[in-house]
Amino acid sequence: MKASKKLKETVLAYLFLLPSLAVLGMFVFWPVGFSFVLSFFKWDFRNMKNPYFTGLDNYIEIFRFDYPPKYSFIFTVLNSFFHLAVAGAVVLLVVHLLRKRSLSGVLPNAMIVLLYIALNLFSLKNPILSFFAAAISWSWLVYDFKKVEMKNTWLWFILFLVVFTFVELRSSLPGMVNFLLDAKDKNLFLKALTNTLYYVILSVPSQIFLSLVIALLLNSNVRFRVFFRTAYFIPFVTSVVAISLVWKWIFNDEFGLLNYILSLFNIDPISWLKDERWTIPTIAIVSVWKTVGYDAVIFLAGLQNIDRSYYEAAEVDGANSLQKFFYITWPLLSPTTFFLLIVSLIGAFKVFAEIYILYDGLPGPYNNSGMTLVYYVFDLFYRQQRMGIASAAAYILFAIILIFTFIQYRVGRRAVEYVS
Repeated sequence: MKASKKLKETVLAYLFLLPSLAVLGMFVFWPVGFSFVLSFFKWDFRNMKNPYFTGLDNYIEIFRFDYPPKYSFIFTVLNSFFHLAVAGAVVLLVVHLLRKRSLSGVLPNAMIVLLYIALNLFSLKNPILSFFAAAISWSWLVYDFKKVEMKNTWLWFILFLVVFTFVELRSSLPGMVNFLLDAKDKNLFLKALTNTLYYVILSVPSQIFLSLVIALLLNSNVRFRVFFRTAYFIPFVTSVVAISLVWKWIFNDEFGLLNYILSLFNIDPISWLKDERWTIPTIAIVSVWKTVGYDAVIFLAGLQNIDRSYYEAAEVDGANSLQKFFYITWPLLSPTTFFLLIVSLIGAFKVFAEIYILYDGLPGPYNNSGMTLVYYVFDLFYRQQRMGIASAAAYILFAIILIFTFIQYRVGRRAVEYVS
């Protein structure tokens, strides 16, 4: 009797879900699955009726260079892994020194840093040497990292990123950054990837920082708080096309409002929409202005969810505003920050509409300076009518977003503090 009742309830539940599953299957699951199959076929305007299987040719075509790059891809990947190890060793070295640990924790990390210095001083550019340097360094780091308990993980992660950026850019051993900077002029997909990564680096940290500042201000006892909260949120619900058209006028190098404001400070006008150096920063400004209100509202909800008793206890102990922020607000906001980082990163990799409107349907003023990954897929699919290779590019974009999200989840496991 119980088994038949359970079966009846299960069937009834699936019957209620059936309309949703049918709609999702028709408009989500089927197109996603079909596009994945399509990525292995030669399907363009010449083979519209008779697409034929080509295996991995579409994926290979995406990474084909117009002429050979300056650096070997494998060599630069090995060097970047070693640079990551050096950055990790610097962070762990600082942790051990601050906690006055034994020499068994300090010396190996110091040796990794000295190995990096030696390889750079003598310009030892050998893939085998880079492989062993990275392998040995990471073997120690994984062991040491498991033993060390870090508080304020986000601060240590920021230090790690700063050190890695410095090492990657200043090293005589070429890393992935050097490979991309050289290869972007020899392969359009890598140009799109480099521009997208540049946009992500500009927009996501700026967006998170500004929204947190706005949320902190709105959470204080300011007058007209409801008005400001609404004003900041309106750009997020406004059409991207309308916003981009307004900013297109603001960025006008002759009659734009932004250059007029700069002229008040005796700063020469900037060709925001005509100079390729300003293409990605221009797009980032528009995107940050549009989405900062949404992030601020989410941060504000997180701030209001923090129990006041924590602040009251801190005030009794004589904590100042900065101490309360770094030891109470920031750690307890880590789940909110983690959520916004993932959402912002995924959204940044999918930037398209702002470019299309600001530059009248072109990928930047010239030299494909505004070519991003989504624009690259759009150009292949709609303009060149190469549906197979466009599908392959879309799945490479999916893989890139998946990798970055996985890294964020791994870091978030140690950095996020959930308080019931």
